Amino acid sequence: MYRSECLDVQGHTMPTLVFEPEGAGPHPGVVIAQHLPVAHAGLEKDPFTIDVGERYAAAGYAGVIPFIFHWWPEDEDIMVKREAFRDDWTVADLNAAYQYLAGMSAVDANRIGILGHCWGGRVAWLGACNNPDYKACIVFYGGRVKLAFADGGTPPIELADRITCPVLGIFGNEDQGPSPEEVNDYEAALKKAGVSYEFHRYDGAGHGFQDFNDSNRYRKDQSEDTWGKAIAFLDRHLK
Repeated sequence: MYRSECLDVQGHTMPTLVFEPEGAGPHPGVVIAQHLPVAHAGLEKDPFTIDVGERYAAAGYAGVIPFIFHWWPEDEDIMVKREAFRDDWTVADLNAAYQYLAGMSAVDANRIGILGHCWGGRVAWLGACNNPDYKACIVFYGGRVKLAFADGGTPPIELADRITCPVLGIFGNEDQGPSPEEVNDYEAALKKAGVSYEFHRYDGAGHGFQDFNDSNRYRKDQSEDTWGKAIAFLDRHLK
C-alpha cells in the first residue's frame, strides 16, 4: 500500500507517492525516479510505477516517487515535456523528495539511495551528482546522460566526479537509448572519476525491458534477474 503526498517545490505542487515497509524501522530509503510514460499518464495510473514502489517496500525499503513532470499541465503534450525538461528543476524536485524521505520518523536518513528507470535512470544519475548524501544509485537503462537539457546545464556524464556513492547500471544490449557504445562511455566516465560501480548488460533485451505494461519490450527472465541484482546491491550498501 502507498499514500499520496503533495510537496512544495519553488511554489509548485509536486504529487509524490510514499511507500513504507512493515515494521517500526528505522528503514533504509530510496528516492525513485519514474520512467517516461508517467509524464503523460501520471503516477497512479501506471502499474509499473506502483509495482516498483511495492517491490522495494516488500524488500524493506521506504520509497518516495516524486512526479517530476508537475511543472506542466497534466494534459500538455508529452513531446513538449520532453523538449522543455530542465535539470535545475529536476534537482529541486529530487531535493524536496529526499528531504521528505529523510524526515520520515521510520526512515534512517543516513541510509538513502536513488534509482530510476528509462528517463528516470538519467534522473537518478543526475541526482547522485547533486546530492553527496546518497549512499547508492541504480540506473536502469537511462538514456541521454551525455546530453544537456533545456536549461543548458552540464550533461550529467560530465558531472561523474561529483558522485560519492556506488553505482549499479542495468542495460539491454539491444537498446539504442542508451546504445551499448553509450554505455561504454558511461562506464569510462565513472572509471575516470574513481566511482565504484558495477554494470550488467543483457542480451535479448532492449530499452524498457522491465516494463510489463509493454509486451513488445518486456523480457521476463532478464527483468527478474535485474530485480535480484538491484535488491542485493541496495542491501549491501544500505542495510
